[in-house]
Amino acid sequence: MKQWFLIENKDDYEKATNRYEEIHDAKKGAVEHKEKLLLAFLINQYEEKQWSIPEVDPIEMIKIRMEDFSYTASDLAKEYGDKGTVSKVLNYKQPLSLNMIRKFSKMLRIPADALTKEYKLNI
Repeated sequence: MKQWFLIENKDDYEKATNRYEEIHDAKKGAVEHKEKLLLAFLINQYEEKQWSIPEVDPIEMIKIRMEDFSYTASDLAKEYGDKGTVSKVLNYKQPLSLNMIRKFSKMLRIPADALTKEYKLNI
């Protein structure tokens, strides 16, 4: 197991997130499981420091993170499974569903509670 330290730059962050993805399915009790827990903590600390969440509505938050990760609406639709619904949500015509909040929170690394804030629809 590699020895991990505080994540202080983008290079360290990429190495940590890549390793986390490699061992994501590690079974409880395995050495990799402990490493996964440590990496989750270190990654979270770095992200909180780097990307403090601005006070914007959930849809703007999604759009910001899409830009950060170079994702398109099609990428979100692949994760969610319905391009029409994703388009309506991104255009403020339909509210986020609980299922979308779960999937987009994980995909875009946005805390779920940031996606549950109220916002106005354009109906």
